[in-house]
Amino acid sequence: MADRPTTLGALRAAGYRTRSVKTEMRDNLIARLRAGGTLFPGIVGYEDTVVPALCNAVLARQNFILLGLRGQAKSRILRQLTSLLDEQIPVLAGTETNDDPLRPISRAGRLLIEEAGDDAPVTWLDRDARYVEKLATPDVTVADLIGDMDPIRAARGGHLLSDELSINFGLLPRANRGIFALNELPDLSGKVQVGLFNVLQEGDVQIKGYPVRLPLDVLLVFSANPEDYTARGKIITPLKDRIGAEILTHYPKSPEEAMSITAQEAEIGRDGAPIHVPPFVAELVERIAFLARDDKRIDRRSGVSQRMPISVMETAVSNAERRALLAGEERVVPRVADVYAALPSITGKMELEYEGEMQGSEAIARDLIATAAREIFDQVWEVDSLDTVIEHFDRGGILQVSDGASADAALGGLGSVPGLVEALEEVGMYQREDPGTTVAAAELLLEGLAAHRRISRAEQGYARAKPEPKSKGKGGGFQFGQDLFA
Repeated sequence: MADRPTTLGALRAAGYRTRSVKTEMRDNLIARLRAGGTLFPGIVGYEDTVVPALCNAVLARQNFILLGLRGQAKSRILRQLTSLLDEQIPVLAGTETNDDPLRPISRAGRLLIEEAGDDAPVTWLDRDARYVEKLATPDVTVADLIGDMDPIRAARGGHLLSDELSINFGLLPRANRGIFALNELPDLSGKVQVGLFNVLQEGDVQIKGYPVRLPLDVLLVFSANPEDYTARGKIITPLKDRIGAEILTHYPKSPEEAMSITAQEAEIGRDGAPIHVPPFVAELVERIAFLARDDKRIDRRSGVSQRMPISVMETAVSNAERRALLAGEERVVPRVADVYAALPSITGKMELEYEGEMQGSEAIARDLIATAAREIFDQVWEVDSLDTVIEHFDRGGILQVSDGASADAALGGLGSVPGLVEALEEVGMYQREDPGTTVAAAELLLEGLAAHRRISRAEQGYARAKPEPKSKGKGGGFQFGQDLFA
């Protein structure tokens, strides 16, 4: 900015005072808490759990680690920490370690002030440039994080190899006066984790055996997946002891929270085409993930990411969009059949146990959808109140509905089932002016009956119903995924 001091002398005259990055973030957090409002926009479901723990760590000026399964917004939270930094800070121009003009830590910065005095140039660093992130992998070295002696730099500058001016600084020193985030910490080799000890506590590092005093001013934040402690690596005890706070993240605790996250994250915009996702379809998508996280056939240590329902929603809407284009409809309304079309978005996001491997991911995914539909069905209807619908199929009735049929055509076919329209009207789900939502509701009702094994569902052909032992019906079925009344 034009009105910012551009020399060391002007900066001193302006009354600038040095603050550590942790004090800076603490002061800004205090101001935000007093002002009220949302601290971390877009982070849903953590208001009473993770966010208070984060605030406590920042107020205590602690380095911390976010510990949780995949898809729990750990990286997003770390990146939003920059909102607690000042908009801009002054740094000595040309220094690799973002030296404070009043307290330079590098020899290059000190030499600059010795040579130029109050005329030493000052530039201003934006908050986003003060965030450095690194994904930990086994091949990351001490040189990558801290630095290494550079023989070419030493030769060109006429310096001894042990001279600090010969150092090629790594990511951590370059994050001085900012935030350094290391994702998946357990994947870092033990030798490199050892290299972080003194940086966390004393600020001393050794590069190629040469001691270098680097009193870094940096907030160190980490993320890790509990699975990694046994699957790939671990956090060595001395390093873990130096991390101030271990903050546990978690998946959404209710379908409502999960629906808010998916609505926020899913890319379902379709070039201006009106899209309406019925609430029960949105809930169906979320319940699939909730059920998967508790399913014994799925590896709980790996977790089921919130990315699953996000991907399922995007795919279901895309399938509904394809149908709308083929049928010439102007409104896109996803149905239960569209959720089945999103099976590839489910199967690829589950790590299976032995029992699950024996059954297969697609069979498990179908079972999850059916169970989720039954849970929502049970909130709306009672099976015993749908005897007319069940009796129709017990007597051999068949319903074939194509996932490519228009809403009007599908509604006509569904209307041929005695008692179906009345069952929708009783719960306020029959909307003549909104056939897309009505068809989606009818599919939910039929899916629920199938999940209760009162009728049957088949992808190809049709299946006989599975009546109760007292029933003397011939059995019937309904079918989605084929041509209407094919």
